[in-house]
Amino acid sequence: MFDSMIVCVLLPRFALTVAAADREQLLREPSALAPEPGREQLVGEVSPAAEAHGVRPGMRLGEALARSPRLALVPPDPVGVADAWGRVLVALESIGAAVETPSPGQALFDARGLRRLHGGHLDGVLDATRRALRRPARIGAGPTRFVALAAAHVARPRRPCVTHEGRAFLAAQPVDLLRHRAGLERLPEQLERLGVATLGELGRMPRASLADRFGPAGLHAHELACGEDTPLRPRAVSETLEETLDLPEAGSGQQLERGLAMLVDRLLARRERDGRTIRAAVLSAKLVEGGTWRERVVFREATADPARMKLALTGRLQLLPAPAERLRLAAERLGPPHGAGGALFEDSAQERRARLREAVKQARAAAGPEAALRVLTVDPDSRVPERRAVLTPFE
Repeated sequence: MFDSMIVCVLLPRFALTVAAADREQLLREPSALAPEPGREQLVGEVSPAAEAHGVRPGMRLGEALARSPRLALVPPDPVGVADAWGRVLVALESIGAAVETPSPGQALFDARGLRRLHGGHLDGVLDATRRALRRPARIGAGPTRFVALAAAHVARPRRPCVTHEGRAFLAAQPVDLLRHRAGLERLPEQLERLGVATLGELGRMPRASLADRFGPAGLHAHELACGEDTPLRPRAVSETLEETLDLPEAGSGQQLERGLAMLVDRLLARRERDGRTIRAAVLSAKLVEGGTWRERVVFREATADPARMKLALTGRLQLLPAPAERLRLAAERLGPPHGAGGALFEDSAQERRARLREAVKQARAAAGPEAALRVLTVDPDSRVPERRAVLTPFE
């Protein structure tokens, strides 16, 4: 039985690269993702040139501009990032991976169940991953999620880094890696001020001291530095339905509300929905001034009631930072099928046979007499498998 080996796929500065699009010159100069309108004024991902000036992701905008006066602010494109990252996840899932994605640009999956599909060894899984991505990426593998992330950071774009060690491998890694874990984004800066530069130094600190100064975040960071981590939580793969509406003018106010109502009606009328309820929806817009806006709405209860959906989504339109030229609504998670889906198994035996006879009749009419066959046992004791049973027309 194979030991667990977590693979981490890392696409550095993914959001910044998507937002910059074909403006590659921005990535060579000091640049950073501008804060999203209406949210805390913190810069997003930054270019290598900006990092050389001391600018870090999550830094306040004023401090970032003070450290790099020539810093170019790139309008965020959350819709483009979500679409591009969704294509990457689909590519990874096409090789059989059950993927966990903490953030766009970082994907994790367990290679244990994929080895037999790709040559029986880890190298085959890594080769299949590179072929599926079709782009340069940093790939690392390790016994835990955090070790795999650390390995991906030291890997080269075309040369994966694989380690079977935990704490020993992490000992020389910088504490800055903790920024990639939810809830620990600001902890590395505080640790560096105290003179803690590597995860090995952090792992040697007393747990009680870390808990006293940093609380649960300090304990979590200490566990990661010691090679301990939580198991993977792969995303649930589900069908996504979406509808888009181009607005004739800079949409705002009642015009947006009417457009949203139209999108809700169109989405609920889609044949692919098949009467299923909607658990979560994503409302997004392309702004007239450039950039995009995106909000995810999780309904308290799965619903297919247009009035309830419009009421929940209309409130999010108030957060739109600028007039929009395009509005999009997507059903991200669908609920269970409608109640009629179980009628075949809830009816009596006579009704089920009548339904099956009608299904066979329609299948034969569409695809010919051999569209429906049944297995007839002829010689169950035969040593030749082909003689034990034959296919005959279904009557």
